[in-house]
Amino acid sequence: MIHHLINIRLLRYLFFGLAVISLGVFGHAANAEHGAKTWAKAQKSLVAVNPVWPGYDRPGFGAPQGTAPAGTGVYFSMNEAQDTAFILTAAHVVAQAKSIEIVDFSGNSSAASLHAIDWRRDIAVLKTDLIGTGIVVTDDRPLIGSHVCALGNSFGLGTGMSCGIVSAVGRSNIGFNEVEDFIQTDAAVNPGMSGGALVDPDGRLIGLIDGIFTKEADIDAGVNFAISVPLLRQSLAEHLSAGVQF
Repeated sequence: MIHHLINIRLLRYLFFGLAVISLGVFGHAANAEHGAKTWAKAQKSLVAVNPVWPGYDRPGFGAPQGTAPAGTGVYFSMNEAQDTAFILTAAHVVAQAKSIEIVDFSGNSSAASLHAIDWRRDIAVLKTDLIGTGIVVTDDRPLIGSHVCALGNSFGLGTGMSCGIVSAVGRSNIGFNEVEDFIQTDAAVNPGMSGGALVDPDGRLIGLIDGIFTKEADIDAGVNFAISVPLLRQSLAEHLSAGVQF
């Protein structure tokens, strides 16, 4: 919907250059101790995703020439919390990549390859030789008002975390993807966080960060969306039935 003074639009979390913007504080921050415990439980499953796209010559902050907008990924295993070579991310982060680098929580880097992609839900699976710990996943539908944290590679600066609450569940017809079941949150989300983890206070995955709704001049207006775990499981089940192994 476009008004003559305000242009509302949907943005992907892609970092197309450096912008220095003063941001307010959004949402209801979890207390420091609680947030620290959440980070400690989830950080080992998080990676920065650095794709290189053909012909791309406007790198993000600190990125080499030819590097496309940064993203994020989450190690996952069909047997949760096990060592794994597979990483969930957003399809729009890696779909055009001619090469992909991932960087884990310790700063170790490795090449990754596109193992599977689900265009309808905007979900991709990467495979890498850099083994990581699969994140713990919960199938419990989060309650509106419950505390959550968003983990991601904000502006390509490296992985970090912000916290807020669940604003809504079961959001669809937003316009990002053909198939949608989003958790809406006011936890701060910025470019580079696509494919990151939305987690509960115990560090368990409840959603994969995918999109924001913002005014044209803003980055984060506190209306952010993550793909629900049931939708993630549907996608993986379809790949498995097609013979893709994880």
